[in-house]
Amino acid sequence: MSTPSSANSVTVRLELPAQPRVVSELTAAVEAGGGTVTALDVTSSGNDRVRVDVTCAVPDPTNTGPLLDALRQIPGVKLGPVSDRTFLVHLGGKITVEPKLPIRNRDDLSLVYTPGVARVCQAIADNPEDARSLTMKRNTVAVVTDGTAVLGLGDIGPLAAMPVMEGKAALFKRFGGIDAFPICLATTDVDEIVAAVTAISPGFAGINLEDISAPRCFEVEERLRAALDIPVFHDDQHGTAIVVVAALTNALKVVGKKLPDVRIAMAGAGAAGTAVLKLLLAAGAGTGTGEVVVSDQHGVLHAGRDNLHSSLAWTVEHTNPRGVTGTLKESVVGADVFIGVSAPHILDGDDIAAMAEGSVVFALANPTPEVDPAVAADHAAVVATGRSDAANQINNVLVFPGVFRGLLDARSTDITSPTMLAAALALAGVVTDDELNAAYIVPSVFHPDVATVVAQAVVAAAQGADPAAAAATAVELAGETTLEPATAL
Repeated sequence: MSTPSSANSVTVRLELPAQPRVVSELTAAVEAGGGTVTALDVTSSGNDRVRVDVTCAVPDPTNTGPLLDALRQIPGVKLGPVSDRTFLVHLGGKITVEPKLPIRNRDDLSLVYTPGVARVCQAIADNPEDARSLTMKRNTVAVVTDGTAVLGLGDIGPLAAMPVMEGKAALFKRFGGIDAFPICLATTDVDEIVAAVTAISPGFAGINLEDISAPRCFEVEERLRAALDIPVFHDDQHGTAIVVVAALTNALKVVGKKLPDVRIAMAGAGAAGTAVLKLLLAAGAGTGTGEVVVSDQHGVLHAGRDNLHSSLAWTVEHTNPRGVTGTLKESVVGADVFIGVSAPHILDGDDIAAMAEGSVVFALANPTPEVDPAVAADHAAVVATGRSDAANQINNVLVFPGVFRGLLDARSTDITSPTMLAAALALAGVVTDDELNAAYIVPSVFHPDVATVVAQAVVAAAQGADPAAAAATAVELAGETTLEPATAL
């Protein structure tokens, strides 16, 4: 059963007697049916009847029987249509393409299209770099998936992945001012994916890979980076890594510990886990008295384990210096930090209680975390999840709009570890020392400075600045600039 929320809500149209107690009766009926009233809108009214649209958060939008049964008990009620609000939002898709200029007459047409457009085409043919100034390329990203690892749904295919990719494109526009297009490919073959993205790349200034299952996603990204002269960013990997490092930077401030000296137990060695690990190491994890120990579904990764997949070789080589063996639960004992990007319910309260004093728990499996966050909070000093209904949401939307805004503005041809580290440190810096506490280690996705600060840090790092210096400068300038793409020819 789902949790009542705006994502699990319905709107019911009712006709009711026009009586003084109608609102209280309606509210009581909704609560009796297991829902919570979030809005009441009177759509029409007469002398003795009133028509009301009541919006309710419900436990399960696919099972409105108990709610409707309760509403039928209101004297004189007449039930109308029931609408699932989430499906209504998605009707017809969530993004459109609109012209930037009016096309009102033949004069406009001759400028926007033929014959005027021919001169612009020839200019680009003579100097291909002009495409960044004279077309939408400079501000456009392709959001590419094969539908094999969609949210918590798994391999549901490219067509079913389309709503997620549309949503991603909408977030690019809302938070980064970037035009993004969902590209859902009807193939899971690595060669075909690489060929398809390479073929469409001239029209884009960046590629955002999304929801492609491991280990194929590693090869897809590696080959596209080698083939293209525009940045290729796998958000499931690098977006997650950036926001995790940002959040951990601040969480360790709260508990008074240093990244090089903490013991980190990780669960998950797939796409996201590997990217998180690499950025943690780049940020200094394990360079002091600390270490990182990674586990997958078969237990701790170590050099002596049998049947290791080749994709795990790098992880084994760069982690677990003491050669720890055993299970995830064993690796968590005495650890300062747990980071999970794996599966639900693999730890319990006793496991968290066995961690070091002042522990930090990032249980990021979505929608169900590796450990119940409420249970974890009984023992850990700082707890974060990927959920929006708990404190400290580790959400990639904090990252990808600003990262791509910076990459596009810097005309980057690649994205590097220093650039991603700068983005992480800048994101962490948006939370000031006066604001920082155990329940607020990352800013809200609606914080006005997030995308701008991250973008400015990315631009500086892409131009060669030290990541820490790039982040510090971006944070210092917060609020002084706005997020707008460069328009100069």
